[in-house]
Amino acid sequence: MEIIYSKNGRCLSSNKWNKDIDVYTLQIGHRTTVKVRANTDVSLLLAKETIPFHVNFSDTYFLNGYQSWTDTKEFKLKERLRNIKKSPHIISKMFAMEMYGDSTFYKYSLRKSHGYDVFYSRGKDECFLFNLNYRNTYLLIELIKDNHDLHLSSDLSGITLSAGQEFTVFDYCFYKDNKEGFEGFSEYYPKVSHPKLFGYSSWYNYYQNINEEIILRDLEALDNRFDVFQIDDGYETFVGDWLDVDEKKFPNGLKPIVDKIHKKGYKAGIWLAPFAAETKSKLFQEHPEFFKKNKGKPIKAGGNWSGFYALDLEKEEVKDYIRKCLTHYMDLGFDFFKLDFLYAAGLGEHKGQTRAQAQFEAYNFLREVLKNKIILGCGANIISSYTNFDYLRIGPDVSLIFDDVRYMRMFHRERISTKVTLQNTIYRYFFNNHLFGNDPDVFLLRDENIHLSFEQRRALTTINAIFGSLLMTSDDIATYHEKQKEVLSRALDLFKKARLKNFERRGNKIHVDYYLNNEVHSFDYHTKKGVLQNER
Repeated sequence: MEIIYSKNGRCLSSNKWNKDIDVYTLQIGHRTTVKVRANTDVSLLLAKETIPFHVNFSDTYFLNGYQSWTDTKEFKLKERLRNIKKSPHIISKMFAMEMYGDSTFYKYSLRKSHGYDVFYSRGKDECFLFNLNYRNTYLLIELIKDNHDLHLSSDLSGITLSAGQEFTVFDYCFYKDNKEGFEGFSEYYPKVSHPKLFGYSSWYNYYQNINEEIILRDLEALDNRFDVFQIDDGYETFVGDWLDVDEKKFPNGLKPIVDKIHKKGYKAGIWLAPFAAETKSKLFQEHPEFFKKNKGKPIKAGGNWSGFYALDLEKEEVKDYIRKCLTHYMDLGFDFFKLDFLYAAGLGEHKGQTRAQAQFEAYNFLREVLKNKIILGCGANIISSYTNFDYLRIGPDVSLIFDDVRYMRMFHRERISTKVTLQNTIYRYFFNNHLFGNDPDVFLLRDENIHLSFEQRRALTTINAIFGSLLMTSDDIATYHEKQKEVLSRALDLFKKARLKNFERRGNKIHVDYYLNNEVHSFDYHTKKGVLQNER
């Protein structure tokens, strides 16, 4: 165990004799808690520990990505994580690609792989590990390839202690048996069933090119099997200007549409990115003081739209603006809020807080404002979403091409990809109804405006139905032919009745067993081809 801290501008370590800090470790059963008590004024930087567990090349390791969209699966030790630093620098800088994930604060290396907060191994040597310190700090888990070690660390940057103050730097559970570990995970994160909702989102067909006519046409096409109708990005004039609805697209505003959604018996959903605003927005141009700064310049959070920037949530006037916007949509009658690009709350430095504390507090603020409304988080840190959101996206956006166009594969780990999101959907299965309800993103069965084969579309629909708590589409289902209707009907049956039994990675395939009507069924999902095989 090592605590790295600074005092009077000097970087120091608890491994060397000193009287600056005391470190207390409490171990009860499988749970380890480590606290630091300051004897003088210090600034904490990092806590590090090596776990007595041997990492080997024959086993597979679940490495949970930093946020919703980060690629997540069971990795072999020889497999490498995508490093944004390998992307063309000029492109990366132009679109602020490093801001989507963890590369601004984590140094990638070929000699190690890493994940966050939840970890397990399968094969010769089993273990299951999870973080309980989510309100204070993320638990970084690293596999060191050359010496086969398992390292843990907590980023403590932002925490300053005065004499007598304490801070919990580690609080985690470690099991040497996966079954026992999952039972422990279920005990500390008790199961809370979130209603399974079948819904429509406008995004994955029209993207920002929506208008009143399109929305009302697709609303009219839905039948009584649907629970949610959600209007996605494109209704606002610019991202950040949430009170300005585009009058050319929606001349009557959104309230009449909400009323029609409710008349059909659905929950009305709306999309916002509350912690960001794009370059072209009035908010960015008229209120530069609202934005998080680094060396006096606003922090660019990504390249979407005209480029967008992170709001400074340490300022009350910024929170007041977000509160006003969200309240406006509650007053219009919206029941379901898809809140996107939430990782922006963790960008930059935070006064007196770790990154984890800042994000948890930001997400908790959204919950306090929206009260009992349904929140679907997206582009959010995983562990910070616990207790704050009803549902969470657990993979990147579905692409209309299986693995998107070739040049996109060079981008960040959070890139759009149906191939990646399907693996995230499977491997993050055990978060479902423990941390939140899992949202695997949409299924698409339509023939128009898509480059997935029918069998790839069927696989996407089937896996989403078995593994998710939300089942969403962006199709105009009125255009479905009989074969598409059959797949949808089957998917809805799976969504309501199927229960996962187990799954196992077998090279490029994932074997899945599930229960349906008290019978065991199975299939192999081919991760390279994106299709189902050996269905029984």
